[in-house]
Amino acid sequence: MTHTNIAVIGGGSWATAIVKLLLNNVEKVHWFMRNKDAIDSIKKFGHNPHYLGSIYFDANKLYLSDDLKDVISRADYVILAIPAAFISEALKGITAADFKNKIVFSAIKGIVPENNLIMGDYLKNYFEIPYENIGVIAGPCHAEEVALEKLSYLTMACPDIEKATLMAKLFSCRYLKASVSDDIFGTEYAAVLKNVFALASGISIGLGYGDNYRAVLISCAIQEIERFVQKVHPISRDINSAAYLGDLLVTAYSQFSRNRAFGIMIGKGYSVKYAQIEMNMVAEGYYAAKCIHEINKIYQVDMPITDAVYNILYEKIAPGIEMQILSDKLS
Repeated sequence: MTHTNIAVIGGGSWATAIVKLLLNNVEKVHWFMRNKDAIDSIKKFGHNPHYLGSIYFDANKLYLSDDLKDVISRADYVILAIPAAFISEALKGITAADFKNKIVFSAIKGIVPENNLIMGDYLKNYFEIPYENIGVIAGPCHAEEVALEKLSYLTMACPDIEKATLMAKLFSCRYLKASVSDDIFGTEYAAVLKNVFALASGISIGLGYGDNYRAVLISCAIQEIERFVQKVHPISRDINSAAYLGDLLVTAYSQFSRNRAFGIMIGKGYSVKYAQIEMNMVAEGYYAAKCIHEINKIYQVDMPITDAVYNILYEKIAPGIEMQILSDKLS
C-alpha cells in the first residue's frame, strides 16, 4: 500500500469504479461527492446507492465529503470524473490557488461546452496548472466491467512520464493493466471523438443497419480520429493502439456504452430530450458533436461521420436521411 494522497472528484459510475481500483493500492482515498445521501449510504452500507451498487467499500478507507475545497486540499493527486458539460459548475468557487502544486488527472471524456476546450487546455487556462502536472486517463475501459472485475486496460497519459507511471501503478491490480503515454492531447481528443462515433454506431443500430455497415463505419471513424488529432497536435503516435482504436471499439460496440445506447434511441426516432430523460445518464457524445463541429471550423478536417451526427442532433435532419447520405461517403 502506498501513502500517496489522492482525491477523486465525482459521484458517478466512473468515479465509483476509480475509487474501487485505487483502494487496491492506496491506504485511503479522499472522495468528493455532491450528494449527501450517497455519502451517508456509503458510510452506513458500503455501497454507492446510485451507481455500480455491486461494489462494496470499506468506509474506513475513505474520506468522504461534500466540501470540494477540503477534499482537494488533502491530496497531491486529484482525479476529475465529472461529465464535461457540468465541470464548470462543479468547480465553481475553486481557484488556481486550490490547485497549486497539485497533479490533476482527467477521467473526463468530453469537451467543456462553454468554451470548446478539452480538459487539459481548460485546466491550464482557467486554473494555471502547467501541462506537466496534467494527465489523462484513457480507455478502453467501462466502469461496469471494472465493477465485475473483468480484465480491463487503461492508458495514463502525461507529458511527465514519471507521473503517468506512478498513476499507472496506483491503478494496476489483478484485473486492471495500465500503460503510459505522453500524448495528452491526442488521447483526450480521441476519447471525445469516440463518443461521437459510438453515437453514430447506435444510430445505425436503431435504423436497422447491420454489422457489415458498422464495420465500415468504425474503420472510417478511426481514420477520422487520426486526421483530426494529427491536425490539432501533430506528433508521432500509433493510432491503432489501445488508447485510440481500442477505446473507439469498446465504446462503439459495448452493451455498456451510454453513447451507443443514446444513439440507438435517436435512430429509433426518440427526440434528444426524451432520450436524455430515458437514459438518466450523460451521453458525452451529444455535447461533443457540437463542440467538435465548432472546433473544426478552424481546422477544416474532413469529418463526414462527425458532421452526420451533428446534423442529426442539432440540425434536426432525419437520421434515416443523414445516414443514407453518409453511407455514400464511406468506403
